[in-house]
Amino acid sequence: MPDAPTNRIGLSRGQTVLLVVIGAALWFLAAIILRLIAPMGALEGSARLITYALVIPGTLPFVMLTRMIVKLRSHQLFTGVGVVTMTALLIDGVVIAWFPAVYGGALPQVTNCAAAILWGAGVGLVLAFILNKGEAA
Repeated sequence: MPDAPTNRIGLSRGQTVLLVVIGAALWFLAAIILRLIAPMGALEGSARLITYALVIPGTLPFVMLTRMIVKLRSHQLFTGVGVVTMTALLIDGVVIAWFPAVYGGALPQVTNCAAAILWGAGVGLVLAFILNKGEAA
């Protein structure tokens, strides 16, 4: 894909489409996990700290897998993860507003799940920022 024409963010059309698909898939995976662990109390009290801490090492493989699947160059990682994150957050906003039953339907579970999605999105962006390399000359 290196020779393919790029869009305004420096990715090919194929890369961008694939990143959107990955973003939707990762949101779906996160929603399933959160729907399962929230009723167990994993997003409340001191358990929330453990869950949030586990998101950090749990997100890294998905950042690296995204890089590999989409064949992102080292300087494209932050942009690519940005597209993945954008997709997931757009889906999450729609779900929270119109389909809160996905997260259990009642407060505070919906809020706790939404907050965990935001945390995971931020973690993914921070990891991509750290791992992103400058464009090769």
